[in-house]
Amino acid sequence: MQINLSGKTALVAGSTQGIGKAIALELAKAGANIVLLARNESKLQEVLKELDTSQNQLHSYLVADFNQPHTLQAVLNDFSQDVQILVNNTGGPAAGKAIDAHPQDFLQAFQAHLICNQILVQKFVENMKKAHYGRIINIISTSVKQPLKNLGVSNTIRGAVANWAKTLANELASWGITVNNILPGATWTTRLESLIQKNAQNKGISFEEAKQEMLAEIPAQRFAQAQEIAFGAVFLASPQAAYITGTNLVIDGGRTGCL
Repeated sequence: MQINLSGKTALVAGSTQGIGKAIALELAKAGANIVLLARNESKLQEVLKELDTSQNQLHSYLVADFNQPHTLQAVLNDFSQDVQILVNNTGGPAAGKAIDAHPQDFLQAFQAHLICNQILVQKFVENMKKAHYGRIINIISTSVKQPLKNLGVSNTIRGAVANWAKTLANELASWGITVNNILPGATWTTRLESLIQKNAQNKGISFEEAKQEMLAEIPAQRFAQAQEIAFGAVFLASPQAAYITGTNLVIDGGRTGCL
């Protein structure tokens, strides 16, 4: 199956590293014009240089901090380009038990994940309706299906985003707009490294021991590469995925203990 996204524009949030960057790179290879979105302008400029331009794609970037939704709104107010593919992605909340979290931790995570997603969707949805083509893809977590230990705030907010997405999918389907969630399992990124390190410290064991404990939970016996998550996003962004909406795509090597 050949996926061709030429003529489509994709905005990818959190695209300076990890899964977000991998998705931007793969969408560009499929022919899409890419709009990178993150808070670090120097890193955005670096990634911009890595994007494929073999099909005469035009790439650009926007600078905004999802911890401050008003900065995102301000940037979008001056942005007039049509976007057919929206990838909502941002770094997860800090590790820790739900019972120990301060109420402000939940509020901040809710703003960075759900509120910023809502701002982005509202910006682009009307033009998606006119084009009768829209792909909204949310990068969440397998915690939507099975809460993960010591990620209390993340488990809570990810669940909210998943149900928001399902609601939108039902509301927007008749306009040819799909809304889906990708649930990555343990993926070798800087966030995973930091989570393993924190777990090692909490248990008083080495980083390697904590890493092996996590690997033992994965039937595939390895961590995902960010590019493997990106392949799923490219498919969901394609015309071939037009009849897939309101669902969760789990990419986790079999780790999640339920269907």
